[in-house]
Amino acid sequence: MKKKDHSVFDDLRNGKTITSSHPGRDELRKSSYATIGLLQQMNSSADPLLINEFLAKITRKKIDETVAVFPPLYINNGENLSIGKNVFINFDCTFLTLGGITIEDHVLIGPKVSLLSEGHPLAAAERDSLVPGKIHIKKNAWIGANAIILPGVTVGENAVVAAGAVVSKNVDDNTVVGGVPARLLKKLM
Repeated sequence: MKKKDHSVFDDLRNGKTITSSHPGRDELRKSSYATIGLLQQMNSSADPLLINEFLAKITRKKIDETVAVFPPLYINNGENLSIGKNVFINFDCTFLTLGGITIEDHVLIGPKVSLLSEGHPLAAAERDSLVPGKIHIKKNAWIGANAIILPGVTVGENAVVAAGAVVSKNVDDNTVVGGVPARLLKKLM
């Protein structure tokens, strides 16, 4: 019995760098354009049930009825995006999800937040490669307006990321971080 080949999405989920010669590289763009088509429909809706239905199609996962999204939302591919219960996503957010994004229950995401789970190598000769880095937003976290969460970051339980912060390192549970780059501002009780 022949072993099934892994898809490019499996390789990304497993942290593998995707080079320009990866056999599934063309699937990334094709899938992103399909996602854009669904997003255009979702982003023109004001019906919360319809918005969640489109989000379920994009992520290929059930979206709980307690999830609220204020469009527009921009996602390059929903394959590696997981959203818990009682999550609120405000206007104009961007999620680059190829490296994997997990948003646990009771998370608040402010307007214009960017969750970027993928990047590129610094070396110019390798820059066309895609380097994944999972993002994990734990329960009860609050991501303030215009914050940017970079690849490989975990935002801890009950943590707060201040508006405008650029988060390049993990955020501990029960803390507030802010600034560029984000640093500890205070511990929460």
